Amino acid sequence: MLTLWSVSVLLLCTWRFSYAQYEHLGFLPGYQDPAQDLYTIPELPKDTPRIQLRLAGEKRKHNEGRVEVFYEGEWGTVCDDDFTIHAAQVVCRELGYLEAVSWFPSSKYGKGEGRIWFDNVRCTGNERSLAQCESNGIGVSDCKHSEDVGVVCSDKRIPGFKFVNTLTNNINSLNIQVEDVRIRPILSTYRKRIPVTEGYVEVKDGGNWKQICDDEWTQMNSRVICGMFGFPGDKRYNTRVYKMFARRRKPTYWDYSINCTGNEAHLSSCKLGHMLATNSTSEQSSPVVVSCIPGRAFAPTPMAGYKKAFRQEQPLVRLRGGAVLGEGRVEVLKNGEWGTICDDSWNLIAATVVCRELGFGSAKEAISGGQLGQGMGPVHMNEVKCSGFEKSVTECPFSMDKDSEGCSHEEDAGVRCNVPAMGFQQRLRLSGGRNPFEGRVEVLMEHNGSMVWGTVCGEGWGTMEAMVVCRQLGLGFASQAFQETWNWPGAVNADSVVMSGVRCAGTEMSLSHCLHHGQYLSCPKGGGRFAAGVSCSETAPDLVLNPQVVQQTTYIEDRPMFMLRCAYEENCLGSTSSSTPANSYRRLLRFTSQIHNNGQSDFRPKASRESWVWHDCHSHYHSMEVFTHYDLLSNNGTKVAEGHKASFCLEDSECDEGIEKRYECANFGEQGITLGCWDTYRHDIDCQWVDITDVKPGDYIFQIVINPNYEVAESDYTNNIVKCRCRYDGHRIWMYNCHIGGSFSAATEDTFPGLINNKVIHR
Repeated sequence: MLTLWSVSVLLLCTWRFSYAQYEHLGFLPGYQDPAQDLYTIPELPKDTPRIQLRLAGEKRKHNEGRVEVFYEGEWGTVCDDDFTIHAAQVVCRELGYLEAVSWFPSSKYGKGEGRIWFDNVRCTGNERSLAQCESNGIGVSDCKHSEDVGVVCSDKRIPGFKFVNTLTNNINSLNIQVEDVRIRPILSTYRKRIPVTEGYVEVKDGGNWKQICDDEWTQMNSRVICGMFGFPGDKRYNTRVYKMFARRRKPTYWDYSINCTGNEAHLSSCKLGHMLATNSTSEQSSPVVVSCIPGRAFAPTPMAGYKKAFRQEQPLVRLRGGAVLGEGRVEVLKNGEWGTICDDSWNLIAATVVCRELGFGSAKEAISGGQLGQGMGPVHMNEVKCSGFEKSVTECPFSMDKDSEGCSHEEDAGVRCNVPAMGFQQRLRLSGGRNPFEGRVEVLMEHNGSMVWGTVCGEGWGTMEAMVVCRQLGLGFASQAFQETWNWPGAVNADSVVMSGVRCAGTEMSLSHCLHHGQYLSCPKGGGRFAAGVSCSETAPDLVLNPQVVQQTTYIEDRPMFMLRCAYEENCLGSTSSSTPANSYRRLLRFTSQIHNNGQSDFRPKASRESWVWHDCHSHYHSMEVFTHYDLLSNNGTKVAEGHKASFCLEDSECDEGIEKRYECANFGEQGITLGCWDTYRHDIDCQWVDITDVKPGDYIFQIVINPNYEVAESDYTNNIVKCRCRYDGHRIWMYNCHIGGSFSAATEDTFPGLINNKVIHR
């Protein structure tokens, strides 16, 4: 099994390796490399011990945990003696977070194992590595693991941060360090192709790019290289052409050979062999060439090689809750129902099987602890043990014995996959913001035969469009979408509108993939201050409605019209209510909604509290104009009755154990739903119904949609719908087979099967 240190090393190299493919192409006109301004790899003095850090421990989020240090081939911990927020600041920044929030002594995140590498650490906060701080000396400590220190870092990452592999590959007494790797296209057809799928494999050594001799090169080596660059597999290529090219231009070979098993996530994890006798190898040798097969999402045209090697039928695996392509909680389809994988024994090998199955490369990270949000439904697999060469993770041996039944969704497994470098980030930027996560959206478009930067028309700009921008830039989820950007001046020479009428589904890889007006621009207000803007965040909430509560609390009430005055003012009644006498009745389908936040951050209303509207009738504030839609549909999908609920109060009704309530409506309090909490709208409050006064007896579909207008960004919108079968005989009503949309396969979804396991799990 690969160690967690290997995972950290993979994350370090991903940006550099994907980016290196395009160094020879240069930048598009007017584009500056953002990483140059955002982040510079720190240079450490030669006498500074080379260490790696990670956060570990129990019951933690991705940005907090016990501080662990890798040194001389062994993971250890840090003692809390003399530890301060300044030391926490050094740790967090070394791990790529903007700053430290707090720190905890006395093994808050559990006791670690191994050596205690640092004791009496004294930092100023300006050190580039924890190893530069004063201490008793590395490995010198009188502490116990009950004194292991932990830190909490900010959610935001340092833009452009790159993990740096300062540890060398010591094999056969050779001090070998892999600086960088790239696939350099040689043939003209591949030089113009994005992504780069074929070319020389080159290693950076002493600042110079060198080829690798193909003596003893294996297909397993090619598999690892392709996986590094985001490709699920490799294929044969025309060796004769490359031999001719090598004879015309003498290669400069790297001094080491490589031997991979095929399961390594990176070249530096492979066994690096003996030093070659000379650089003038035999005439029969040539530089190593790889030809990779891109996944369907990245292939310029359908490729027969991919179809042959990987499944094309109904997908059995999907990712949910990820901020970028190739990232998410792993869900598998079993017996027509989607469920999750428990993280017991979850590792990079199993994660890589998932990534390759979905058309990505090898896994950068095997994520545990439900860090990408909690799933719904059953936990289908546990103790997954893959060889690494399965076509699907569903083919891997796994256990679901009595012991594994204790797995809850707080143990959901996830992955981060290597994806091909498509160059999308080069055509988009944020300008004028207070930090790199916000600003006016500026795109690079062709105009009169040249490439120019310009703005996007703010008219109609919304959350879905903002989500695509944040994903394209690798900045996570959208936290807000702005139709006007008065406070973000942006670049003066980019004020002109170059894109208008943008409409996105929210899943596109690039803003240019969304519907837009093309060259026929239409933007009455123009660009400049009326251009579109976004604010991005690495985390997002995820609202999920409990279907069992809906099913168990449904009933009918006949309520007199004179008691529905407030509901009438809020348009919560049917259209015929305007002509209903005050002494007559409206028939209401009542039910309770229990809305959970299973995401990665709190759910907050879009509007700030200063703009909430006071409602005299109910004596409360409206923070969202529309929070839910309630619809009664015929079996062919036609709407026969509807209701909607203004979010008059978003608060934490109850929370999972160990989580404190943060939001309540009393005394004009802050509104929202804390991560791990839920907001309950009881059946007996106004507008918590559908007016079915004019509905005839029959069989119907009852549908509830949360956050229907996408006013607030979420990590997953597919689980915002609950559907139920409904039978009404004119006097009574039955609600059955309630389930969350997307919890079943497409074929099963149409039949509304019975639901047993689709429960909200308490953490």
